[in-house]
Amino acid sequence: MWPFLVFLFSFVVLWLSARSGAVFRKRHPLEEDLRHDLEVVVAAVLTLLGLIIGFSFSMATSRYDQRKNYEDVEANAISTEYVRADLLPTADAARVRTLLSDYLDQRILFYQTRDKTRLRQINGATVHLQTELWSAVQASGEPPTPLLALAMSGMNDVLNSQGYTQAAWSNRIPTAAWVMMFVIAIFANVMFGYGARRARPGIIHLVVLPLVLSIAFLLIADIDSPRNGVIRVTPENLIGLAQSLHPR
Repeated sequence: MWPFLVFLFSFVVLWLSARSGAVFRKRHPLEEDLRHDLEVVVAAVLTLLGLIIGFSFSMATSRYDQRKNYEDVEANAISTEYVRADLLPTADAARVRTLLSDYLDQRILFYQTRDKTRLRQINGATVHLQTELWSAVQASGEPPTPLLALAMSGMNDVLNSQGYTQAAWSNRIPTAAWVMMFVIAIFANVMFGYGARRARPGIIHLVVLPLVLSIAFLLIADIDSPRNGVIRVTPENLIGLAQSLHPR
């Protein structure tokens, strides 16, 4: 949930891992005939770690694209239902449009807010508006006419699109994948520090690998975090729709 904390935590832990490997080598020197085997193992572990980071980055970007696509789907569904309100009686059409405008404002706030308390309030208001919207469409005709059925179908798309968005925002990289990445990264840094050729490895020697891995973790966590990262889904389509409905 907090990408920059992931960066700080991973950098400190990985640097200490590399440093502990260097300290362990001082107490238990590495025999030269075993150095080649250790280098092979380190290369294999780093290759495996690179593959896992690549897969995790792919998972994060696919989920980010999914969140962007559902934002577009929500805007299209609301826009379509706003037009289909003309199929309802005049009084019901005016009520549905008013409710859709309020609903659209809540959906924009859902994408923009970072406060959990405010988010719970937005979700509660969204559920309340969904109930009123469905009731407004249902009350427009008994029995349903073909035109009413078309309006109800559009309203069903509006409600479903919100559910798809909620599911996409809850779909994150599994915790087990993060744990596996960190464990492999720790082992890689320990062996990297243990296999250092210099008697006293410099700061740069033990900092570069932890820093690079921490930056990779930061990028993955930032893309995977829907609210607290720098890379976020901006509701451009919803905002554009809101400006077209009430430009003032």
